[in-house]
Amino acid sequence: MNVSTPHLNKYGLEIRTTHEKGRGIYATCSIPAKTVIEISPVLFFSYDEYQRHGRHTILDHYTFVWGDGRMALPLGLGSLFNHSDAPNVTYTKKKESDCIEYATTREISAEEELCIFYGHNLWFVDHDAKAQEGCREETDEWAGLNMEDVY
Repeated sequence: MNVSTPHLNKYGLEIRTTHEKGRGIYATCSIPAKTVIEISPVLFFSYDEYQRHGRHTILDHYTFVWGDGRMALPLGLGSLFNHSDAPNVTYTKKKESDCIEYATTREISAEEELCIFYGHNLWFVDHDAKAQEGCREETDEWAGLNMEDVY
């Protein structure tokens, strides 16, 4: 099954569903490096609310640690970027505006899946990890980084 849904985005990003990875975000045209491709507002769960309810639901797979005890669920495309050990998208939590900004780490080709790095404590088997070993480009200085770690 390969289903595609266009998204209202000036880069023509699409939500596609594949048998291997489920839903993900794909480019329909080339996108330059270091381009902001999505700004997702977030909904917050308090620590108590998350511990009592959120972590026991599917929402647990789509939330980000916000750093002040809360968990954040990004809206828009933000919760649909799949994981990669060699990501082509990075994100920055914008705490002053309660959103997450996603930007390309390198030039993106048409039809390429857009992925972020989830961290080293994955809750699923990463079937792409072996295929991506040694694929990180030397020119990709952002690979695997949340931009908050850089600034």
